[in-house]
Amino acid sequence: MRAVRKCKGTRASLVTDAFAHPQSDEEAEIKQLVDRYNANQAAVLEEELFKQRARLVAAERTLHTKPTKAATENKRIATDKVEATLRRLDDIKRTESEPRDSRIFPGHYAPVLIQEAGQLVVRPMRYQCRIAGKPANYDFRFPGTYNARLDSLAKFWAPLFGYSHGIMIVDSFYENVARSKMEGVVLAGAEEDENVILQFTPRDGSRMLVACMWSKWTAPGEPDLHSFAAITDEPPPEVAAAGHDRCIVPIKEKYIDAWLNPDPKYLDALYAILADKERPSYEHKLAA
Repeated sequence: MRAVRKCKGTRASLVTDAFAHPQSDEEAEIKQLVDRYNANQAAVLEEELFKQRARLVAAERTLHTKPTKAATENKRIATDKVEATLRRLDDIKRTESEPRDSRIFPGHYAPVLIQEAGQLVVRPMRYQCRIAGKPANYDFRFPGTYNARLDSLAKFWAPLFGYSHGIMIVDSFYENVARSKMEGVVLAGAEEDENVILQFTPRDGSRMLVACMWSKWTAPGEPDLHSFAAITDEPPPEVAAAGHDRCIVPIKEKYIDAWLNPDPKYLDALYAILADKERPSYEHKLAA
């Protein structure tokens, strides 16, 4: 499984073939729910496609009569959105998996390993943490809460640090970086930079046990929400050299039990686990 941070991903669900031919009433019900969700998603995407195609036609009409910077920009944006929407519609119909399907995007759900009633449990959680007791608009006020900075664990994340810990198992992570930083060049005054997405992977192919914190949010009349944040720290030299200033914190396997069963009276022991993290050597490449 791969994780991605700070990258915008598709919100169209895939129709998997796991329930294409249900063998029980429960599987038939699941298939109905999936079909209904995908039908609703398709309707939303078709509406977006119509809107962006109309925007594209209007921009092209303007450019034909009097080229303007605004029309050029509208054409570019509309073209990109038409392509993205068509791709998302194709995703709904697709049953074969692709490498990008395993990426985890902020706001999407991912499997998180936690300790619950003395048992190890893998629970799907949203990759953007809403701390219990906070209002729902917390998501918009603090959109970056899919990450938890190591230096803010005892402050912003105090309700969770030492109480609700989890682990996300990944083999790669992705970062947005400026091309100029990646290439180590200084741009000219008016030259615009370009954003690129890099995939970082341990050179030895090992999987990473990413330290996380999670919360169960409840409110009257609202569905329960399980959500989590991945802890980040200063980057190792090779990640910094590639142009990024943060990095996930992979813990060592010997600390799994201690991390998943934290004691708020001994935060120093938890900081020690994070300090004695795994230190793979990362290689990177442009994400597909």
